[in-house]
Amino acid sequence: MLGLLARKVGMTQVFDAEGNLVPVTVIRFDPNIVIAHKTVEKDGYKAVLVGLDDKKKNHVTRPYGGQFPETVSPKKILREIRDFEKETAVGDALGVEVLEGVRYVDVSGVSKGKGFQGVVRRYHFGGGRRTHGSKFHREPGSTGNSTYPHHTFKNTKLPGRMGRERVTVLSLKVERIDAEKQLLLVRGAVPGINKGLLMVRPAVKR
Repeated sequence: MLGLLARKVGMTQVFDAEGNLVPVTVIRFDPNIVIAHKTVEKDGYKAVLVGLDDKKKNHVTRPYGGQFPETVSPKKILREIRDFEKETAVGDALGVEVLEGVRYVDVSGVSKGKGFQGVVRRYHFGGGRRTHGSKFHREPGSTGNSTYPHHTFKNTKLPGRMGRERVTVLSLKVERIDAEKQLLLVRGAVPGINKGLLMVRPAVKR
C-alpha cells in the first residue's frame, strides 16, 4: 500500500477537460524522508518509516535522535506505512510522483474542532416545540430510566465536545498532479485546517 504525508493548502477551483468548474482541495507534499525499514524477520511485519519536517538539534533527546541515520536529520513527524509497494532506500525523499497514475485517493486527517456543542448541533436532534409554554426547545430530553437501573447508559447522545477527530474521506478524484510544485489537486473537501497534516493513499474501493 502506497501512502504519503502531506499538508492541506486550501481550496480553489479549476476547469476539467469538459469545461466544467470543479471545486478542488490543494494538497502539498513536502519531502517524505525514508528513516528506516521494518522487516518481517526482525519486526514481524513489513513497513517503511518516513519522516516530515526537520527538528532543531537542541530539541532532540538522545533516545529520540538515535533512531535516525547519520545522513538524515531528525524529523518532527514520523509515520509507518505498511506494505509499501515501491523499493526505497534509507535517506530517499518521496514526493507526489509516488502517486503518479493514481486516479482516486483516500485522505485522512484530523477534523476541525467545533468546541462544546448541544445535541441539536452535534447529533442533529429535532428539538421540541418553540411555542409558548413548551419548555423543551433544544434540550436532549430524558437520559435514563424511571425505574432500575437509575443511571444514564453509556453511549447516550448528550452535549459535548464536537470535532477534532480522525476522519477519512474515501475515493476523492485526482484532478491534477503538479510534480514541479509537488501539488495534488483532488475534487472535493478534505478534513482539517489549512496547513493541517494529511495521509494520502490510493483509494481502497476504486
